[in-house]
Amino acid sequence: MIYLYSAQDGERYQHLLQQALPQHQVCCWPQPVEAAQVSYGVVWNPPAGFFAGMTQLQAVFVLGAGVDRILRRDDLDPAVPVIRLSDAGMAQQMLEYVLYGVLHVQRRMDQYQRQQQHRQWQAVAATAASETRIGVLGLGEIGGKVAQALAAMGYAVAGWSRQGRQLPGVADFVGEQGLPALLARSDILVNLLPATAATRGLLGSELLRQLPRGAALINAGRGEQVDEAALLGMLDSGHLRFALLDVFVVEPLESVHPLWSHPAVLLTPHIAAMTLAEPAVAQIVANLQALQQGLPPQGLVLRERGY
Repeated sequence: MIYLYSAQDGERYQHLLQQALPQHQVCCWPQPVEAAQVSYGVVWNPPAGFFAGMTQLQAVFVLGAGVDRILRRDDLDPAVPVIRLSDAGMAQQMLEYVLYGVLHVQRRMDQYQRQQQHRQWQAVAATAASETRIGVLGLGEIGGKVAQALAAMGYAVAGWSRQGRQLPGVADFVGEQGLPALLARSDILVNLLPATAATRGLLGSELLRQLPRGAALINAGRGEQVDEAALLGMLDSGHLRFALLDVFVVEPLESVHPLWSHPAVLLTPHIAAMTLAEPAVAQIVANLQALQQGLPPQGLVLRERGY
């Protein structure tokens, strides 16, 4: 039995999974099931206690790339493999989101927006793509594709990761020693890091002040990686010019939070890269079949690494 939890599009996922896996019974929460009969879970942020009693659970498939919440659960046996989506249409969406933010900064749309509010008609000097230095934090499946695509468009792109990754057209900065150098040459910093103990709170005042004055931040990684008070301070002081934010420490963002009304902030409700049902199901089916054949699935999470 496969037990599915998705607050949105649950029926659609159930239909697609049942169609692709006719030999399995696919049930969708809140349909009651015998927990001990569940072999696989397909979930996105299920409620507390969801996995209780699932003694025969063989794997959990996550309907997204982020697995930090799943790994922190106390109702899921740590021995059960957790498999995340490695793309499922998200890389293209993430590229589109990041590119929007890059163009917003490069073409000075934030400045023109302020000018419009004051009915000012004044051209600002243009900046070429080759003169726009972008730093990408996180060069995994999605971050790597974003960095390569931006480089192919002519931007001066550098990437940072813990282990290092050689990508065409992307300067490689590695580990703690490489981070300050990447920050110093980033007019636009793009955060696409996974949520781990090491990345929690990483984007605080100590890191942000290493960016050039007038730099911009695009955060589509995880909200808890940004010290929101420090970010507001950097924006208020003018050290940072602009921030495009898709994720926050508390979601939904509280209505009284100052980020809502800050003139240098554009925010979106965690929509930078949304899972597409058809490619997600295709990937889950392929991974489930790989497990049944004794083969390693794509997107297997290493708990000690956090992703």
